[in-house]
Amino acid sequence: MKDHYRNLRVAVLGGGTVGAQVANRLLNGANELGQRSGAGLELIGVAVRSLDAPRSAPIPKKLLTTDAASLIVGADIVVELMGGIEPARSLILQALHSGADVITANKALLAEHGPELFAAATQVGAQLYYEAAVAAAIPIIRPLRDSLAGDHVTKIMGIVNGTTNYILDEMDQKGLSFEHALAEATRLGYAEADPTADIEGFDAAQKACILSSLAFHTAVPLANVHREGITGVSASQIEAAKRSGHVIKLLAICERLVDPVTGLDGVSTRVHPTLIPRTHPLAAAHGANNAVYVEAEAAGPLMFYGAGAGGLQTASAVLGDIVSAARRHVVGGPGVGESTHADLPSIPLERVTSRRQVSLVVKDQPGVLAAIAKVFSDNGVSVETLHQSPAGEDETATLVIQTHRASEASGQDTVVALEKNPVVVKVTSVLRVEG
Repeated sequence: MKDHYRNLRVAVLGGGTVGAQVANRLLNGANELGQRSGAGLELIGVAVRSLDAPRSAPIPKKLLTTDAASLIVGADIVVELMGGIEPARSLILQALHSGADVITANKALLAEHGPELFAAATQVGAQLYYEAAVAAAIPIIRPLRDSLAGDHVTKIMGIVNGTTNYILDEMDQKGLSFEHALAEATRLGYAEADPTADIEGFDAAQKACILSSLAFHTAVPLANVHREGITGVSASQIEAAKRSGHVIKLLAICERLVDPVTGLDGVSTRVHPTLIPRTHPLAAAHGANNAVYVEAEAAGPLMFYGAGAGGLQTASAVLGDIVSAARRHVVGGPGVGESTHADLPSIPLERVTSRRQVSLVVKDQPGVLAAIAKVFSDNGVSVETLHQSPAGEDETATLVIQTHRASEASGQDTVVALEKNPVVVKVTSVLRVEG
């Protein structure tokens, strides 16, 4: 490594919570970061929307600018922390075309325009880094891209949204309703004023798209990611999960499967509330923490756990990418392109198999269990366990049925048939089971 390598000019786009922390660490820890990377790191400016807005960490006024495009000119490393699609996309493309390496935490942009950005980086021999785009401080991108590059990843299950994990954990641990848990998450700053992106699963779907594309070496369009949020999760479902030894988590599930229709390998990427056993490692992710569980043929099961959000935590991942980018400049050579050679098709959700837990209120009368069992059998779904609660004063009983693996289509047909059956008062809950 060259001790005399020139200083590398670093431009930061965005002075919000994460951007301010990154800039502050670059200013105050430049010597240590330079020793680790083999090159001096010089922060040349921070592009912001407002020069006078309050910052989560101090940035000298002389470094602030509202002209992001001009700041990029001459930069060796550009750190994009603006968020959103535009102007972030155009500015990243400008930086890459100028030969700069780019670091981003922009999950939405990568999910929507990742292939375009990676192609631009490859064209000029630059590198696009994005460790902070998924699960903040948890190192998951680099292990999937590098450490497991020689292995065969078969499945990823991830709790990748801290807001929803906090809400579901509060419902589970304290018996709060969804509304009360969301209000508490908002009060503590875990949920935005408009929490739609989190509670409806959009944020987790973007991260699942990135993980699936990376793990299975194929471009997975965001449109092919099945998404369900947690707004329908009720206190009664939480209690039913407890009784059966499970906990409900919003999981991003990325899986390499054989398509039962074509017989070819494909990829299933989905986000939905999921029952997992309380003994599963993912069940130990409490509060706003994230966790990613990876299954690989040779390495076996791997667990990554930690803070999935926060300015300092996300800044940690960004700074790690800055050091990696600086080392690449010192060593020289073109950047390493994304591995998307597999080009696997996305398997529609209806062709994916899973176990389910179905809760329903039924009439308390002879022959009900036989009628219910026939509905499952007629639709090709095998019952694994059945729990019946004592009959109520209204002459109804509650059944909680867990099935063996069956296709999504068969499971949906079963639920429709149950809703039409005269012995069923109401289907109260349907949740997929993993683990």
